[in-house]
Amino acid sequence: MRVLLTSLLSCAVLIACQDQPTKLSNTSSSIEVSQQKLSNLPTDFAGHWLTKELIALPKSATEEYALSALPLANATKETSSLKTFGLIKTQFPTHLKSQYPHLADFEAYQINIDEKNTRALIKSRVGVLALDQQQPTAIHHLQTSYLLDELYTKNDNDADDVADYGAVLTTNGTQVKLWSPTALSVEVKLFDQAKNFVANHAMTLDNNTGIWLFKTPKNLDGYFYQYDIKNYHPLTQNIETFTTTDPYSLSLSTNSEHSQIVDLDAPSTQPNGWSTQQDPQITHKEDAIFYEVHVRDFSAGERALSDESNRGKYAAFGEQQSYGIKHLQRLKNAGLTHIHLLPVFDIGTVNEEAGVAFALSDTVEKVCQTRPEVSVCSKEYAPDLSLQEILTGFDPLSNDAQHVISELREFDNYNWGYDPFHYTVPEGSYAKQPEGKARLIEFRQMVQDIHNMGFRVIMDVVYNHTHKAGLEPTAVLDKIVPNYYHRLNPISGAIEQSTCCDNTATERVMMEKLMIDSLVVWAKDYKIDGFRFDLMGHQPKDAMLRAREAVHAVDSDNYFYGEGWNFGEVANNQQFIQASQLELAGSEIGTFSDRLRDAVRGPGISVSGNDIRRNQGIGNGLGTINNELQNEAGAPDYQLLLDHTRIGLAGNLANYPLTLQSGEVALAKEVPYGNQPTGYALDPADTVNYVSKHDNQTLWDNNQYRTDFSVTKAERIRMHIQSLSYVMLGQGIPFLHMGSELMRSKSYLRDSYDYTDWFNYVDFSKQNNNYHVGLPPAEKDQENWPLISQIIRRNNGKDRVNANDIAFSSALFEELLKVRTSSDLFRLTTEQAIVNQLSFLNTGPNQQIGLIAMHLTKTTSDSSPYTDIIVLFNANRQAVNFNYADAAGFTLHPVQTQSADSIVKQSKTTANGFTVPAITTAIFVK
Repeated sequence: MRVLLTSLLSCAVLIACQDQPTKLSNTSSSIEVSQQKLSNLPTDFAGHWLTKELIALPKSATEEYALSALPLANATKETSSLKTFGLIKTQFPTHLKSQYPHLADFEAYQINIDEKNTRALIKSRVGVLALDQQQPTAIHHLQTSYLLDELYTKNDNDADDVADYGAVLTTNGTQVKLWSPTALSVEVKLFDQAKNFVANHAMTLDNNTGIWLFKTPKNLDGYFYQYDIKNYHPLTQNIETFTTTDPYSLSLSTNSEHSQIVDLDAPSTQPNGWSTQQDPQITHKEDAIFYEVHVRDFSAGERALSDESNRGKYAAFGEQQSYGIKHLQRLKNAGLTHIHLLPVFDIGTVNEEAGVAFALSDTVEKVCQTRPEVSVCSKEYAPDLSLQEILTGFDPLSNDAQHVISELREFDNYNWGYDPFHYTVPEGSYAKQPEGKARLIEFRQMVQDIHNMGFRVIMDVVYNHTHKAGLEPTAVLDKIVPNYYHRLNPISGAIEQSTCCDNTATERVMMEKLMIDSLVVWAKDYKIDGFRFDLMGHQPKDAMLRAREAVHAVDSDNYFYGEGWNFGEVANNQQFIQASQLELAGSEIGTFSDRLRDAVRGPGISVSGNDIRRNQGIGNGLGTINNELQNEAGAPDYQLLLDHTRIGLAGNLANYPLTLQSGEVALAKEVPYGNQPTGYALDPADTVNYVSKHDNQTLWDNNQYRTDFSVTKAERIRMHIQSLSYVMLGQGIPFLHMGSELMRSKSYLRDSYDYTDWFNYVDFSKQNNNYHVGLPPAEKDQENWPLISQIIRRNNGKDRVNANDIAFSSALFEELLKVRTSSDLFRLTTEQAIVNQLSFLNTGPNQQIGLIAMHLTKTTSDSSPYTDIIVLFNANRQAVNFNYADAAGFTLHPVQTQSADSIVKQSKTTANGFTVPAITTAIFVK
């Protein structure tokens, strides 16, 4: 049912609309306006109701404004009598300009309406009318999220002080709480455990907090529920009734259509042994080594599953003899500490119902029964032929495979998961039984299995956007409090999309609270040991610090890190102080460093065509001899990339002193990285170093793009491993993309987020690396098809590896893990320790090209078995001799003397220094 609200004067749904005594001249009056005229007025959402007394509007020649409730879009009256409240221009308070810097150029207007009517007004279509001789000439609809924060979260015992939102089982029964201050009515709709409808129950509003409450003496454990919410929605400009789930859901039905009432402390939601499992300990944050895993990727290509139903599921981490598990165990024994899980919260992009989403094992017959428009259905394929078999039959230099995959990707079983639907429930598509409590148990079992292997568990979280907003099926927040939880453009009112999707507004008190409450559940109730924040720079620094404080109250050594990129509508602190790279310096909230990444991989992660070829890094040939590309116009500055690499090896510290090629000594923050400083960290735990992760081309594919055609296969493999060595031997925290050690390929696909197992395949049996399985999807990479085809033809097989090559690469990576964990000199814990104990040789005007020499020195407080370590990164395609007067007493690291690499064993100490073979990272210890 819809309720018609024509104007504030009608008082059809407002709580009160009596004239109130005023101390100002902005008293109320009425305007008669035709509906046709109103509908033809120019409109925007450029009005910002900041406090009860203050509204901000863009600068304008208009001199007269009035606030009014407006007729709904479906109003039937030809003429409306609008009750208006005049606005008086006033000084924009300094503290509000500081609080809302993106509105600092707006003008401030004073309004005088009592709080009761203010709360009523924001439940309707409310706007500021620009007036000319008491006739409206434009409508500025009001953004009211700021006002909602003031009305409902400013005082003690307000909405943000409540600890038990959602459905909670109590000693006295069951209670349900929902914050929806603009709703006109809310009912909770109950279903039994078979999802049969039971009853609708009206919820009661607390006007002071905006909280709707339902209580019953019944224990409703296991019952499902939904909300029926009636409110005004700016998207339709009408009163709407929505049926939706709970943003504070702790359990869900299949495909998240119903929330479920559960107790996460109850045995019925826990696997055996949950309460007694051992959480692996770590001494220092800098001891961590992160390994990024996608749940489906981990076992989708597994060749040795004991139970086929575990494929792509949480349960695959409980396998005992699979290749994937054995590989993880080897990495653990070598020193790996953390498994970083790509998003595993509930997402809106994969159908969770068994057998509905397409898999590559599905037959032509199954596909064509439901999607007859797909191109394979117009071909004469045998009905029992699988999609996998069809894809295998295509010419890998053709675009046939990507075409079929692109047609089906909306309906398949694959997604990275950066599509939040419900923030605090495990994703159901990874569960063998996605219904209700079963998925909670399966997720917890996975966490327990990973802990039992000796790893800590990191969870990738995405509080910066939602999958959908508005009226979309997977929109939740925007139906409960429309236009509050999302960041709106200050003029148009459209939800900002810079993250990819509908940006959330964690600067809003209740969005921050939702994030924090969610994080506490994951840390406390699911034993998650750390969180990686997607596009963390789109969130306020203060919110991140408060979030960590809340999580530390339940898990004192939980580690936060994320993407501190500075872009979009919040860039350069336009709306608040961001949780960005520079702003988080010294906080020990880690940020990914693009400095080392670009120096090693080559600058420009999104460049295309020949720009990819010429933008080389030190890891794929820049600065080495016989390089056809290094002198091309537009090629990067090799010396600057060397400096970026050295700074990355020094933990990206802002105050690290570095000798430049000129001989001048500069602090790392004085070395440019575009228009930013290269060094920005104040603590090694501020920096997460990487050269490959789920985004962009894999390291192997990136290097094939940029490597000179003359480079042999053996050299390419060495370049690959050496690229990883910068990450593994540098200060800060290393981050590895699953399969990097296996030279993982996605056949040049830049963004594989929704492109099935075909492009995302990982083979832990080490038979192949998935290179050259077809041109990557047109949506992301079509302009690169000619270049890719040229590279594959001209390389003539030098870019293709076999099982022996993959085993070799894997073995060398394990050696890097062992070297890093062999000495705490690779894991220094303070800025001062790094400045004092890490230095670079081979710097200044006479430095040898293509060689970085890093020297680490022990102090009495270090537990390292070595007094000194010298790491020589020789990126040249020939051996180098490095003169060093104090070389006596140094020997090759014991791990490398036993290396699977016969070439690194040729590294040696000489009377005058060291000899290091071509494309080799050699570690010498004293």
